[in-house]
Amino acid sequence: MTEIPAAGSIQISTITGDPVVRVAADATVADVASAIVDNEVGAIVVGDDPRPEALVTERDVVRVVAAGKDPSSVPAAEVASTTLIWCDADDTVAKVATRMMDRYIRHILVERRGDLVGMVSARDLLGIYAADAEQSSLD
Repeated sequence: MTEIPAAGSIQISTITGDPVVRVAADATVADVASAIVDNEVGAIVVGDDPRPEALVTERDVVRVVAAGKDPSSVPAAEVASTTLIWCDADDTVAKVATRMMDRYIRHILVERRGDLVGMVSARDLLGIYAADAEQSSLD
């Protein structure tokens, strides 16, 4: 029987299959909201730079709406996070989860040799750990 690795030892690159969703640098918060819904993701990169510098999340969109602002008139860049946290594609799930917990973030960008190769969310990590727990209960 092939041994399945414990969740924490899995390389993060194994869960970064989908391309990162982006909006144009001049996009509005409404554009971001549409992209979030259309792509079923929780965060969107702003701009097309190979190494992005801005990220807008569902929470950022909600803050705009809660403040009573018109999302179609607020530039995404105005509400985007610009202090982005990265991990290497070869990092383990445990290392990435720890980094996210230490920084109180829900999304982390994944790079390989300086290139963006994906994004991982707290939800993605929860799925990996839940599957591991389910497998352990079957053993």
